[in-house]
Amino acid sequence: MPLAALKRAVRESVSGLPREFWWLWTSTLVNRLGAFVATFMALYLTLDRGYSASYAGLVVSLHGLGGVVSSIGGGVMTDRLGRRPTLLIAQSSTAFSVALLGFVHHPVAIAGVAFLVGMASNASRPAVQAMMADIVRPEDRVRAFSLNYWAINLGFAVSSAGAGFIAEVSYAAGFLVEAGMTLACAVVVFLKLPESRPTHATKEERAEASVGLGTVLRDGRFMSVVGLCFLVALVFQQGAVGLPIAMGEAGFTPADFGMVIAVNGVLVVVLQIPVTRFIEHRDARRLLVASSLLAGYGFGLTAFAGSVGVFVLTVCVWTLAEIVNAPTQTGLVVRLSPLHGRGRYQGMYTMSWSVAGLVAPLMSGFVIDHYGAEWLWGLCAVVGTVAGVGYWVLMERVSAEVPAKETSPVDAVLASEAVKDASATP
Repeated sequence: MPLAALKRAVRESVSGLPREFWWLWTSTLVNRLGAFVATFMALYLTLDRGYSASYAGLVVSLHGLGGVVSSIGGGVMTDRLGRRPTLLIAQSSTAFSVALLGFVHHPVAIAGVAFLVGMASNASRPAVQAMMADIVRPEDRVRAFSLNYWAINLGFAVSSAGAGFIAEVSYAAGFLVEAGMTLACAVVVFLKLPESRPTHATKEERAEASVGLGTVLRDGRFMSVVGLCFLVALVFQQGAVGLPIAMGEAGFTPADFGMVIAVNGVLVVVLQIPVTRFIEHRDARRLLVASSLLAGYGFGLTAFAGSVGVFVLTVCVWTLAEIVNAPTQTGLVVRLSPLHGRGRYQGMYTMSWSVAGLVAPLMSGFVIDHYGAEWLWGLCAVVGTVAGVGYWVLMERVSAEVPAKETSPVDAVLASEAVKDASATP
């Protein structure tokens, strides 16, 4: 691509977004630059502390269980207290609990604090997504979510490579770095981000705001999306759980894993924006099906990996799935969420990833201990296939319920929801 065209593409990708979005983007980037616990928890427990893969899986699952508990709680707080207070409470609590985790040694204490870390860190996600939906115009949201996901992976790429070498010296230092960076995020939120929660200007909006979690659970179309998100998340979680354990048992070092997993972040940083521009107006059903299959079979290919180079190749496959899935899926979830119920809807969507974070470690630890890593990677291929079929069926149902336009059936849903959002905004 010529330099002038590249500059124009970058300018078009970042222009027109409000200043508040960029402060939220900065907070996300700072947070991910300090990420350590979620990436290296399994290696910390198995290599540094000498625990079994099953115990490591149990602790990481408790971390996920904390996220499950806080997903709904964080969503309710986001709607009731506001986006900004929820972010401040969640990030401050995360900084304290992460620092504490680096200094506890008893197995029960480690498990308990890991649960608190998962609960505190996950509580901010509904607030971040709801705030982003509040401050960005409907037509710009896919681009905004893509840029935010780009920031997540830029920070992840840097932190994974750096933390791998930090772990060679001191895991405790990694915990303290993450605590400090998370506290910096809270400072950014406190100083730069105003509250974005919409006011209830009309009687209809006040009635909509009174809708509870039961309404979310009865929304069959949305809950089908949540279920499929869970299956896809279950596969993607293996990059942080099954992959480090399998590489550690195969004799690879934390630095090896850090370099391999950093490829994921680097590829997302390089490809997320151009790929998003390429897929933005394409058939969302095909994108979701293809990304599910790529994720499943990308991890399935890990069964044949015996060197760092081959591991890198498998990461490239499932990273492409991640790049395609992230903006497509997140945009769909936002459009299916009512204006004054975004916190609850985002909390339910976040819970699908949290439940996957709970189930995936137990699954990977059990399968690796009892059957070997090859069976885990085969299971990933099966789950990815099931998710792909599920997306195909779900999108066919949506097309039957909503008249299709010249674009895809999901695009028709998104357009209709965008109109509803625009008309409801005070």
